[in-house]
Order: sequence, then structure tokens, then C-alpha cells
Amino acid sequence: MTRRLLAVACLISAALTGCSFPSAGADPGSTTSTSKPAPTSSGSPGTRKAIAAALPQVRVLGERPEVPGYRRDQFGKAWSDDHAGLGGHNGCDTRNDVLAAQLQKPTYRGKSRCVVITGTLVSDPYTGKRLEFRKAKAAEIQIDHVYPLSRAWDMGAANWPKQRRVDFANDEAMNLIAVDGPANASKGDSGPGEWFPINRDYRCTYALRYLQVAHKWSLPITTADRNSIKSIAHLCP
Repeated sequence: MTRRLLAVACLISAALTGCSFPSAGADPGSTTSTSKPAPTSSGSPGTRKAIAAALPQVRVLGERPEVPGYRRDQFGKAWSDDHAGLGGHNGCDTRNDVLAAQLQKPTYRGKSRCVVITGTLVSDPYTGKRLEFRKAKAAEIQIDHVYPLSRAWDMGAANWPKQRRVDFANDEAMNLIAVDGPANASKGDSGPGEWFPINRDYRCTYALRYLQVAHKWSLPITTADRNSIKSIAHLCP
């Protein structure tokens, strides 16, 4: 069964019996159960109201279309400095900009103020774990697009001018976060209709940020995304 069909199955079953949200790498259609009650998903005070206000601002599609032609380079060179957003044209690539901003006590290669070689992710958004970054094992901490590139391509970015796609791919202010590598891999190009972070303390923030990115870039969400976000919002402060 495809990931999209599993998400729909979960939403149907949730109305009848309840359906827990996924761990990193799992699917909302998972039948895994637990005898412990699910802890409340937290976030900043007012997150529930912010989500409620953001939902009507985004367009909803019944499902994600499949648009051929996606390649990573359709969004420009990976981590280009040639973009109009935060950190653009500052002489450092976007990946290192995000690491420098989101890691605690970053150190740099030689006299460089760009190439981050160490630092600490005090609380990984997707797992809640404390992670130590070492450039020699750079894949252990990755930079995630909250609204994934290939998903954006299918949802409208295929029709954008190239520079707009470059700006989207390097949107440090809104769409990029440093996260645990395996958790990021488990997410893939999923939206909230298929995936939520295993870290319940970040789920409300993740849902709101996904909506904010969608609104900022005039990208739609799916019905499954909307329904999952509404379910999460009931647990938000």
C-alpha cells in the first residue's frame, strides 16, 4: 500500500477508533500500539491559535499531484549563496549559515568564518536528542527543508522561475532546520499527512512552521496534511 493510501486509512480509522501519530520513520497508518497514554504535544503558548489562524490561509488539494521532471538542480546548486533571503550573498553557503545559526558554540575551519567543523545541537527538533556535530561525520546532522523540495515541485514550484526555486531551497529564515540525519531520512519528502517528528514536544511547532512555509511561498497542502495538523492542534498550548 502506498504512503498516501496509508495516511488516508489512518484518518478514516482515527474517526472510529483513534490513531496515534507516527514515530520518526513510521507511517500514520501504522498499527503499532502502546499501553501508555500519548503525552501532550507541546509548543509555544498560543500555538493552537496560530495554527487555527494559519490553516485558512493555505489552499488545500485533495492529494499531492505527480509532476514529472524533478531534479535537485531544478532548485539550483545545493546550498547556493546566490539567493535573496537571510544569509544570501554573504560569502558563506546556506548549509554552513544554518549550522552556525542553530548549533551552540560552533567552531570554524582555520580562519574561516563560514565552514563549521564542530558544534552542539542542544535539542534536535525531530528526536529531542542532544547531538554533537563533527564535520568528519557531517551526515549525522542534516539540514531539512520543512516543506520538501520534491513536494514543492509537485505542488506548484515546477512552474516557478528558476530564481524563485533557488530562493525557496535556501530559505533559512523559515524552511531550513538542522536535524538528526536518520530522522530526516525517515521523513523523506513527506508532509504532515504522512509524517510527524518522534519528538512530541516539537510537533505543534512543526505543524505551524509547515503552514507558515506553505503560506509564504503560496504552496498548497493536502487534505491529509490539513486533517493531521488539525488533530495535532488539539494537543497544542
